[in-house]
Amino acid sequence: MQKAKDMLVRLENNEKYGKYVQFVKFGIVGVSNTLISLGVYWFCFYGLHMHYQLANILAFIISVTNAYYWNSRYVFKSGEKRGINEHAKAYMKAFVSYGATFLLSTALLTLWVEVCHISEGVAPLINLLITIPLNFILNKFWAFKGDKGRAKGREE
Repeated sequence: MQKAKDMLVRLENNEKYGKYVQFVKFGIVGVSNTLISLGVYWFCFYGLHMHYQLANILAFIISVTNAYYWNSRYVFKSGEKRGINEHAKAYMKAFVSYGATFLLSTALLTLWVEVCHISEGVAPLINLLITIPLNFILNKFWAFKGDKGRAKGREE
């Protein structure tokens, strides 16, 4: 197991392959975050019989917090190097990034359910085709911009 960790660290620090490792790690966090978001949404909607928009809001809050935690510690590795003010600023930027796509997702959810008559359980899956790529772009180039450099001890 230690050999695998050492190899991953070498790949992360490699100029040629580091950005690909970061992208894959962001994807892993994204998949887990999507599963958490959908799980919370479906549990609230089907299990607790909440209105689909309320279920969507709760899923959003929980999933953004999850995404920030793992992106700051696992993907960009800046979490342990930040003070409380830096954490708050980065968390708010992540919240705004995901918030932009949340607003889009909410509008699309209404469109799919109310106008197109697509099931409330299926509509969030359609939204993922739009919001996942947009979230990656916003997080990579704004919310966590420069964190990879800080993790290696230099600013970008």
